[in-house]
Amino acid sequence: MNDRLTEYPLVINTLKRFNLYPEVRWPFRHLLNNTVCLSSEVNHLFSLVLQVVLASWYRAYTSTMDFFGFPTKMCWTINRGEGLDPVESCEGLGDPAYFYVTFVFLLNGAMMSLFFIYGTYLSTRVMWTPPLRESFSYPFLVLQMLLLTYILRNPSKNTMMALGISNIFFMLPWQFAQFVLLTQVASLFASYILGYLSPAKMQSVLVTHMISLAVCFLLMFGNSMLLTSFYASSLVSIWVSWTVMQCLAWVVSTVILKFMLSVIFGASDDAHISSLIKSKFTSYKDFDTMMYTCAAEFDFIETETLIRYIKTMLLPINVLIVAFIAGRTIQDIIVFLRNKTTEKSEDDEMEHLQLVAFAVLAVLIMRLKLFLTPHMCIMSCLICSRQLFGWVGGKFKLQLTVVGILSIMAVQGIANLQSQWGIIGEFSNFPQEELLEWVKDNTSPNAVFAGAMPTMASVKLSTGRAIVNHPHYEDAGLRERTKMVYAMYSRKPAEVVKQNLIKLQVDFFILEDSWCTRRSKPGCSMPEIWDVEDDENAGKVPLCTVMWRDSRPHFSTVFHNNIYKVLRVPKTVRDMR
Repeated sequence: MNDRLTEYPLVINTLKRFNLYPEVRWPFRHLLNNTVCLSSEVNHLFSLVLQVVLASWYRAYTSTMDFFGFPTKMCWTINRGEGLDPVESCEGLGDPAYFYVTFVFLLNGAMMSLFFIYGTYLSTRVMWTPPLRESFSYPFLVLQMLLLTYILRNPSKNTMMALGISNIFFMLPWQFAQFVLLTQVASLFASYILGYLSPAKMQSVLVTHMISLAVCFLLMFGNSMLLTSFYASSLVSIWVSWTVMQCLAWVVSTVILKFMLSVIFGASDDAHISSLIKSKFTSYKDFDTMMYTCAAEFDFIETETLIRYIKTMLLPINVLIVAFIAGRTIQDIIVFLRNKTTEKSEDDEMEHLQLVAFAVLAVLIMRLKLFLTPHMCIMSCLICSRQLFGWVGGKFKLQLTVVGILSIMAVQGIANLQSQWGIIGEFSNFPQEELLEWVKDNTSPNAVFAGAMPTMASVKLSTGRAIVNHPHYEDAGLRERTKMVYAMYSRKPAEVVKQNLIKLQVDFFILEDSWCTRRSKPGCSMPEIWDVEDDENAGKVPLCTVMWRDSRPHFSTVFHNNIYKVLRVPKTVRDMR
């Protein structure tokens, strides 16, 4: 809990900052001593997998298989060529990483049936980057939505309690969860305004959300980002706007309260979210915003994804369902305005609005299709609803229609599965392996490193050396530190960058030429991103290019391969030798 290596020389509470509850293990003997054993690593699985929530399942599985003498994995040695050590590779549920990935697929996929299975690659990245926060968190959102749907039909104290627990488990592993719950609260409030949700149910769900948020705030050791979020502000604002200009009052009061709380708590960790949304609708851009928008996953949803949705019939079916629900909603509103009673389905309307909210998020930020795709799969089940599609004909005709749709869907769905199954390979990054081995063998255990965020995570995990920046870009302080480090990829004078690194007490800077030259689209190379804020030096040769050619006289090169170059940051003239 007192980690000095992750943001050296700062001492931080990693559980408060990094949503690490999935990596927390609470052995029985430790519980007796009221202590918690934590891991401070971020975004890496393989050294942590025995500590995750699934560890007990893994041990139970391997113990059972060992008892009966059944093999659980198959391993082989890979000879990587002359001068390289051989490595072992394994597959099978007996391998911790394989076990973890398989169960994440089951937790997500078993709930969505064929629709999800045929579009798995559009719903999750667990097969490529297993330890993402979303992989731990999202299964609990599916459970939460199931419970909420049940509550809208048959509310009870037990299901409300279960809803609160699922909220907690959804929010603890992932900071972005609060934004998802914001869309859910908005959908519920819209349902209430339209008359589809009774005040009593709305209040009960609202109280449950508030209690869950308070519990998470305590478990996250007072993480101010939770209380200053739009989600927290919206919960309070709904009470204020319960009867007065409901919708408009809710929106305005949520925004005002959010910014007031940010000022009171002095929190600016989520300021980049507002800037990111602003950049989607205007020409606004700054360094932090472009660090997101220049990444493909934070760009607008690509046309290819929409084509894939159409080929598996997912998009056409959902458009049809949404159109019918929207039409029914308009009819209900007309009847309501005429002061006539009408029969309303609360859960259908809420799920419909939630789908619209997820669609908006996915269109604006491509990465968020991980919410849209599974929810479209859930909504697609309504093709079996006689309430919506009774006009097709009798029960047999409707069943025949559903079978026909599934058959059309299977054509592209099976092709997608075959494509995913056909991806076979071994991960290899020898230049980074060579770098990490050099760091372990040639630097002091107290050495401090700076560089690209993904590389710093690897340095921290594999060598145990202190780092000054890392991939947790959601923190305002970390964004400022990373900006100082990334000045190496700007056009600023070398002396200015050197003083930044000395101020951060950095001993070694890991320079990567690819970060200096690559760009995902025009205007998105690191020097071009810096030009947005540093127009004073625009037009000059990027410092990283100069340092890659020759680091003297400001730095000294102590390691070099075709990808990485390690620069010693001099504290004295002697360090330059």
